[in-house]
Amino acid sequence: MKKFCLVILISCSLTAFAQKQDYTIQPVAFTNVKLTDHFWTQRIETNRTVTIPASFARCESTGRVKNFQMAAERKGKFCTTYPFDDTDIYKTIEGASYSLALHPDKKLDHYVDSMITIIGRAQESDGYLYTARTIDPLHVGPWLGTERWVKEQENSHELYNAGHMYEGAAAHYLATGKRNFLNIALKNADLLVRTFGPGKRHVAPGHQVVEMGLVKLYRITGKKEYLDLAKFFIDERGHKEYNKKSKSVYENGIYWQDDKPVIDQTEAEGHAVRAMYLYSGMADVAALTGDKQYLAAIDKIWDNMVGKKMYVQGSIGAVGDGERFGDNYELPNATAYNETCAAIGNVFWNQRMFLLHGESKYIDVLEKTLYNGLISGVGLDGKSFFYTNAMQIHDNFNHPDIERERAGWFTCSCCPTNVVRLMPSIPGYIYAQSGRDVYVNLFISGTGDLKVDNKDLKIIQQNNYPWDGGLAFTVEPAGTMDMNLKIRIPGWAQNQAIPSDLYSYQSPVNQQVEIKLNGKPFEYQMSKGYAVISRKWKKGDKIDMSLPMNVQRVIASDKLPEDAGKVALQRGPIMYCAEWKDNGGKAANIIIPQNTTFTTAYDPSLLNGVTVLKAEVKSVNIDEKAQTVSTVAKTMTAIPYYSWANRGKGEMTVWFPEQVKYIELITK
Repeated sequence: MKKFCLVILISCSLTAFAQKQDYTIQPVAFTNVKLTDHFWTQRIETNRTVTIPASFARCESTGRVKNFQMAAERKGKFCTTYPFDDTDIYKTIEGASYSLALHPDKKLDHYVDSMITIIGRAQESDGYLYTARTIDPLHVGPWLGTERWVKEQENSHELYNAGHMYEGAAAHYLATGKRNFLNIALKNADLLVRTFGPGKRHVAPGHQVVEMGLVKLYRITGKKEYLDLAKFFIDERGHKEYNKKSKSVYENGIYWQDDKPVIDQTEAEGHAVRAMYLYSGMADVAALTGDKQYLAAIDKIWDNMVGKKMYVQGSIGAVGDGERFGDNYELPNATAYNETCAAIGNVFWNQRMFLLHGESKYIDVLEKTLYNGLISGVGLDGKSFFYTNAMQIHDNFNHPDIERERAGWFTCSCCPTNVVRLMPSIPGYIYAQSGRDVYVNLFISGTGDLKVDNKDLKIIQQNNYPWDGGLAFTVEPAGTMDMNLKIRIPGWAQNQAIPSDLYSYQSPVNQQVEIKLNGKPFEYQMSKGYAVISRKWKKGDKIDMSLPMNVQRVIASDKLPEDAGKVALQRGPIMYCAEWKDNGGKAANIIIPQNTTFTTAYDPSLLNGVTVLKAEVKSVNIDEKAQTVSTVAKTMTAIPYYSWANRGKGEMTVWFPEQVKYIELITK
């Protein structure tokens, strides 16, 4: 009974207090979806049994927990590096809370409560909670400033800490029904309401996320001051005096998305994670207030990002200096940054864009990122991580932004703890609903429990996605039901590498996606990228469809000269790479001539089970001393990009030259 009540609590969280405006489409809560597939269930279980315990253990061993304990005593010396280290505990609690909602665990529940007790003791009487200052306010680090908030717009991250606290507290309350963490967060949020706003202190948060957190508290409490403050923080951007003539992103405000008011921004710019959290917050506030100027701005920004600033595997944030977006079409391979947190933020934002517009292109980007540039950030063991996600690794090239192997933790460990909270929430991205419109966005085996016109509805998926394109759905309404089932037809299945002309298929294949209803071909209508099946449904109705799983050669726009003469490999939603382990110790010397034929095979013993690509290609041997180039025939093997670096260090590449004359581009 308790678990049932918590499911209802989470399901209703987005529409609490009869809010007049919100997303017209609502996601089906992750607690209403039970997965049975192999691909995601093993990752979510690994997150539960390995990643969450390891994250808590590292929060203890690195001093993050000790900071809270010292703050409670108001003595000691801040013992970690960054003032935002508090957030690693908040995010781990958030992920643990999602896990508890799916898999009750008394031991974990008690441990989380013990962490919350430690956090609560560190909170000051007026609600302020920021261990870097509270431990010893007279001797603070250079990022903080001598008074609260004075360096917020630069480096203090006081509001960033608060935002992650709010998100963690909201998750814990919705998962457990307990208010112990929520009360701490509300006390802090009330302090912000008293401190910031018209006629009070003005500041644009240095690192966004507090806006998203305040919205979550608003959804739970209905307290409009939280929503108003979220909007206030967003609208504060673009008013600080910067050197507009400077080309430095730090001097002109671009790094913080603070160079102009948000409604005048048209490009994805600055620190990539900050940007994703800002645009997600704008989407939330737009949904709740009807702010059309926000919508117009984030629509333009999305077009810019997907059309000019996104890597082929869905990663964003090309430039290591500032962990930021570069200029339009600035997407280098050798020095690609691609922070894991930015990929996670990309998923957050695209989900919200879909909820606003109901167009499949946003889920296309979400899926591309999720299956490739995001899960590459965590090893198959669940306890090793990439902070950055490379596009190529060459034995003869080194760069400070390149990571050749995953690490167990980082001095700045935002990415591992972001993985912790993302992984158990995956089931919540599969289905969505607006009245009688039910959307199927992701293809993951399992059962979704919904309500249409207050009647129960089950949708059962059976597939072996992403390795097989065969999809089967069984619709189980409680009695007959009028319902519009909208099944996403992925862009990749319709000759679209991504929803822009930045990347495309070299040889498109015209292949209609056939849908069968109860064994008979069904003529469906397409709307916004969805196959729409409108009918009076009855129990046991079955839908079968097959998505093409051809190996596609992806080419880049000619505005990306570094990718000229090269191809990337895609099959279904999965992007591929070549790794040293399967290719004679080298990967950067492979040439894939035009008209190369690929074979595919699923190998259950490799990398927890993957489909590999094989082809007869050429490899290049460059003798720099003799200044000669020779080629030899070889059999190449390509593995899913997300799975690289799970078998040791060595070369890897995503882009493959088609001719010898392009090989020098991947040896620079």
